[in-house]
Order: sequence, then C-alpha cells, then structure tokens
Amino acid sequence: MLHVDVYGDGPDLVLVHGWGMHGGLWQSWATELGRSFRVHVVDLPGHGHSVQEKVPQTLDAWAEQVGDVVPADACWLGWSLGGQVALAAAGNGQPVRSLVLLASTPRFVTAADWQTAVAADVFDQFAEQLENDIERTLGRFLALQVRTAEHGGETLRRLRAAWGSRPAPALQALRTGLEFLRECDLRSTLAELSMPVYWLLGERDTLVPPAVASAFPEVHTALVPGAGHAPFLSHPGHCNGQLQRWLPGNKQVQHAAG
Repeated sequence: MLHVDVYGDGPDLVLVHGWGMHGGLWQSWATELGRSFRVHVVDLPGHGHSVQEKVPQTLDAWAEQVGDVVPADACWLGWSLGGQVALAAAGNGQPVRSLVLLASTPRFVTAADWQTAVAADVFDQFAEQLENDIERTLGRFLALQVRTAEHGGETLRRLRAAWGSRPAPALQALRTGLEFLRECDLRSTLAELSMPVYWLLGERDTLVPPAVASAFPEVHTALVPGAGHAPFLSHPGHCNGQLQRWLPGNKQVQHAAG
C-alpha cells in the first residue's frame, strides 16, 4: 500500500508529486488547500514513505496503486510526472471527477509533431548520471526546474529542503519514473477524456513550455506569471485561487454562493 497523508475537510482532492520527490513537498500548500478540500497526498511507488520490495514497471500500474488508496470520484491534481500518472488513471477508467495538470504535459520529449517539449538527450543525460550519483542528478533536475523562474533561488532552496525531509527514493523507482518521462505519450488519452480537465502552467517553465496548451484548446488553461516548474511553491496563493475558481463544491465557493 502507498503512503497517504490527509489534510483538511471538504471535497476530495488528490495530489500526485513529480519525479524523484515525495508527498512531503506538498505540506505547506496542502495545509492551505485543506481549508477548502480534503486533500489526499500520496507518495508514489518507491518514493518517500511508500517503500516497496518491487516497484511496478508500468505507468498504468502506478496509477492503479494510487487509485487504490484514495477516494473514488475525487479530483486529481498531478504535478510534472504526477500529471502523467493522473492522466493514466483518468484514461483507464478510474473514477476521477476532474483533472488538473500542474506544470505537466502528456509528452515530455520532443517529436516531429511535438516541439513544445524537452529534447530527448536531456533525459538521456539524467539517466546516465543517475547510475553514478543519485543525489547529484536529482539536484541538477531541481535546479533545472527554476532556471529562469521568478524567485528561483528561494524556490530551489525549498525544493531541496522538502526533498530531504523523507527517505530518498529507491533507484528502481527513479529509473522507472525517468523512463516514463522519456517514453510516455499520452496525447491521445488527454484528447479523449470526458471529465473536466484544467491546465495550470508556469509562465517561465523550461520543462513544460506554456505553449503546450495550444495543442489542446479545449482544456481550461491558466498561466502563473513568473513561475517556473514549481508554481505551487513559488506562487501558492495564485495556484490556490485558480483551484478555487475551477473546482466545484469546495467550501469557499459554497459559502460565496450562499
């Protein structure tokens, strides 16, 4: 079973973290979101407190394990790799009420028909370096997330502090997650979803360029001005406000309506 932390009370909201991280990263923002939602923060397989003897090797299996430990008919919010996990869950018929892709994309790597992404050799280098020095590789990945962002130094400090607050991820989990980032293409999955889908993107994100949203004009999209790849850390108030506007049934919206 995966580790889950629960914050607050209200409609169910599932937070799924990105590659190499864990649910502890969400603590401050999840506490704030808990004023309006019952927030379920999951450690992905082999990450944080979700220690597993054998980490599943498919994205669908990761999505299924998350679905096993969170309520049905919840809204799922996935950050970075977590967005692909959430997409896989929604695409495979799991009971996802609505989906928020936070600094995430259905395909992280460029292709002939997909240029709003990262060159494949970026992830190839991470894969090679991962075998020699896990901590240094993750440190480089965190630095890449804030490279051109507003408040980049402070956001990087918070990312590093949060990463060190729980056990380091298993090497097998890192290898598998990186393979998802390099190989998974969920564009057709995103195009076929029937539930409400929202895109919350950092204006200065170099890993998920905000132009990615132009490929799916039917998805509700908002940009976080000045933010890089971790807008929930650099601009939590802006992100929280956007969720209040998008997600139905939270307590603040009900109060305002009444």
